[in-house]
Amino acid sequence: MKLTLSETTASVAHEKKVARIVDLGLTDYTAAYRLQLELVDKRRNGTAEDDLFLVTEHQGTFTLGRRGGRQNLTVSEEFLRKNDIPLVHIERGGDITYHGQGQLVIYPIIHLRQAGITVVEYVDCLEELMIRLAAASGVVATRDPRNRGVWVGDKKLGSVGIAIRQGVCFHGMALNINISLEPFSWVNPCGLTGVQMTTLSGESDREVTLEDVKSDLAGQLGRVFARKFITIAKDHPDVTMYQQ
Repeated sequence: MKLTLSETTASVAHEKKVARIVDLGLTDYTAAYRLQLELVDKRRNGTAEDDLFLVTEHQGTFTLGRRGGRQNLTVSEEFLRKNDIPLVHIERGGDITYHGQGQLVIYPIIHLRQAGITVVEYVDCLEELMIRLAAASGVVATRDPRNRGVWVGDKKLGSVGIAIRQGVCFHGMALNINISLEPFSWVNPCGLTGVQMTTLSGESDREVTLEDVKSDLAGQLGRVFARKFITIAKDHPDVTMYQQ
């Protein structure tokens, strides 16, 4: 069943199905990436019947997407090593970006083909989710034709980068809550020159924390994706491969 999208919303217009959500807390990027790959395989081969949304924040990491982006790194790799910040090449769409503490990262593992959701519709949903989360903190965020993601004026607040294997998506979205913006100054974010990043805290009239934003996350996800979300623990059998 296909999505019905208007110009102002990306809510999914079909009967509510069950999806699961797990908060992994602070994770090493590579460990969370391995978990995604395991879950994608489970979703593809049918051993996992429900879509699963992974919620996390990462220790400081730069990632390079399918378009590469090493040329958009404005500091040396030696500088990154001295600051204990890895540089990881992955298969998501997009260019170079930064993940760190104070950034909300969501990795939906969704069988798009079974759900009847197109790639464009799915990306619209991720943007809509970020717009709604920003609005809940009193910040007006919008889309911008220059680049997928969400913006506050000319400053980028949240990014989208996805990959798909045999109809199952992974990677996802990153929304800046109260993350340090200094590491973003070491790159041209998402390959865009002259772009300034921002945070919800920086755009709000109060300090916004990750816990503030996550307090109604399941509700916001349910409204955008029209799913009934069931919370599972990070030691659930389906996610125990994350444990190190």
